[in-house]
Amino acid sequence: MIRDGEDVTIIACGVMVSQAVAAAELLSPKGVHARVVDMFCLKPIDRELIVESAIKTGAVVTAEEHSVIGGLGGAVAEVLTGAGVCAVQEFVGLKDTHAECGSYDQLLKKYGLDAPALAAAAEKAINNKNRKAR
Repeated sequence: MIRDGEDVTIIACGVMVSQAVAAAELLSPKGVHARVVDMFCLKPIDRELIVESAIKTGAVVTAEEHSVIGGLGGAVAEVLTGAGVCAVQEFVGLKDTHAECGSYDQLLKKYGLDAPALAAAAEKAINNKNRKAR
């Protein structure tokens, strides 16, 4: 865990960890306290940390710079389902598409993988969590 928070958990891997930290910093002035987890190892995945984080915040955003199909988001969803944890989850990553070439920052923005997109996904997860609680 890189940063603690109680409103939403952002679980990222690889270079997306820096985007997750930046997203948490964007959310902080809005009063949103994001927990940031660096899931540096997918196999074996840290089930205990995922479950603990999801229970604490009730909302999870996964961030990866490749396809959301069969990646970190799916692995986290499997852990949560297997543990019987009911938490809202948003998946940030490439949707079922081939990416274009370009500068790294341009591609992150184009495909919704940059810090503002992560912050927006976190806000969406929190809103869904709050709507579900009513």
